[in-house]
Amino acid sequence: KRYGGRAVFDGLDPDVRSGEFVALVGRSGAGKSTLLHLLSGIDVPDAGQVRVGDVELTALDEHQRTALRRERIGLVFQAYNLVPSLSALDNVRLPMELVGMPPATARREAMAVLAALGLAGLADRFPEQLSGGEQQRIGVARALAHSPGLVLADEPTGSLDLDNAGAVIDLLAAACRQRGATLLLVTHSQDVMDRADRLLRLVDGRLEPG
Repeated sequence: KRYGGRAVFDGLDPDVRSGEFVALVGRSGAGKSTLLHLLSGIDVPDAGQVRVGDVELTALDEHQRTALRRERIGLVFQAYNLVPSLSALDNVRLPMELVGMPPATARREAMAVLAALGLAGLADRFPEQLSGGEQQRIGVARALAHSPGLVLADEPTGSLDLDNAGAVIDLLAAACRQRGATLLLVTHSQDVMDRADRLLRLVDGRLEPG
């Protein structure tokens, strides 16, 4: 992948196995977020292939990549990205409706996800009524609502204090393990690194074991 003639990656060959919790680390500007964008199909490489499960993302057009992302990939961001005008329940429900689930079914399934994650008490609250930690937990629930096989998280605890950060990572990791989902998480936090199964360190456009 190149930007302005500069190679961000050259010969990058990440291998993340099904069901793993992998922490992706590296200095600011090393390309960690770019790598997540490539793995999610938000961006495409200038050369090479990106394969998620049995699907080669680079063989899909933008519409197909968007559809695959909605169906098979969960995204968690540092900025919670909740829709301010929707309740917590409706924020979780929305991704399921986007893949064609009937509204009543999506609402029922969203409530079940919130309950399974211990968040049922927040269902009727709007984002402005939630703390940062609570908003990020709802963000986790939304990312997991459609049962993705791959969850990509870009510094999801960067805006949280240590206690809230730990609670969010515990929730995210436990939920992914329960569902058999793969979790690739960008972080600068040593505490988060310690919770991962494995580290990948991005250095000068190459991936090294952590």
